[in-house]
Amino acid sequence: MFYPLRPLLASIPLALLLMAPQAMALDSSALPAGVADAMAQGASPQAIAEYRRKLAEYEEARTAFDAEAKPYWNAIYERRKVRNAKRRDRVAITLDDYVLEQAPLYDGPKRPSNPEPDEGTPRSRKELPVVADFISAAQQHFQFTPQRVSETEFKRAYARAVLASGLTREQAVRVYSFETGGNGGYDMQSGLSASRPGSRAISTAIGYNQLLTTNSVELVAEQGHQILKVLTDKAAQLSGPPRQAMERKIAVFKRMYAFTRTVPDTWSDHEKLAATPQGWAVHAMVLDIDVGPQLQVHKLLTSVIFARDKGFNRPLSAAELEMMNLTGDGTGLDMVTMPPGMREQVPTANFFQRGGYERNPVAIRHNTVAKLLAITNNRMDSNSNLPGAKELAAAF
Repeated sequence: MFYPLRPLLASIPLALLLMAPQAMALDSSALPAGVADAMAQGASPQAIAEYRRKLAEYEEARTAFDAEAKPYWNAIYERRKVRNAKRRDRVAITLDDYVLEQAPLYDGPKRPSNPEPDEGTPRSRKELPVVADFISAAQQHFQFTPQRVSETEFKRAYARAVLASGLTREQAVRVYSFETGGNGGYDMQSGLSASRPGSRAISTAIGYNQLLTTNSVELVAEQGHQILKVLTDKAAQLSGPPRQAMERKIAVFKRMYAFTRTVPDTWSDHEKLAATPQGWAVHAMVLDIDVGPQLQVHKLLTSVIFARDKGFNRPLSAAELEMMNLTGDGTGLDMVTMPPGMREQVPTANFFQRGGYERNPVAIRHNTVAKLLAITNNRMDSNSNLPGAKELAAAF
């Protein structure tokens, strides 16, 4: 997945590091603590010397690269501000408003491995919450368990919600194909796979359109009144125990809606709520047969409405909608509204922060807007032939 637009040394003299290993061994007190510890634990002086030499080469290369990259990414930031201002004032954006050179890429030596790493307190890896955690939080904080169903039943409910919203079958199926690889389930979490034992979650994203915890909190805060109407209308058609169950669900959703609206309507504030157990509980609603399809639909629908409100009136292709789904509405619209001729010339780096771009091999390899849209379309084409995508298409 692409990185959304939300805020990404002096050279070390080699002469001091290339002295004979024997000389270095004479005075371990002159070494950094970690290196001295490593020597004490059995690494040879020669190995330590080689490590220091390679480390110095790496740091010198990185320093030189950073000196080259910093002005480039400063220019990316400044041009983005200009485009945002022009867009607010409805002024035409031209090629001059983008950086047209490709981003510099580091190709120097890699950071070497310490021959004997410090055996002090190991860094604890922060584990991301997973589906079981979201469900547990919903039970603990809202006394609610999402109503889960078969994959086929969920796809049918999603298809009905898509058509009712005005989105198209093609948009829904092709975005699903790209986001899930063409075979994902409605409870699929990014990074986790039953076919890969021991796999780890790489984000909190769940479902057909890969909603993050923050997406769920924001969608409930902003679209909760519409989702409540859908639930209320459905309850009116039920009777007996099913209606009672739906009324309990509505009561829980109202509490969640109120919770998400306790902070200002900004991504950063919603992100803070999403990191709490109550925020995890809201995210569990992505799994519910009545609420989950609505959240998945609104994730795409809000992008369509955003584009329309900005004066973009033609239908979004699935690939264009995916750009907005992945990168955020403002950034995605920047690409979507670009004339075809400009798409061939504008580097993808214009739509990323430095850290996100340098970790994104897809954006680096397909390094213009035209190429990025083309590979997105190609993957949608390919993945649409897989069983999960075919099942979703049939649900319409």
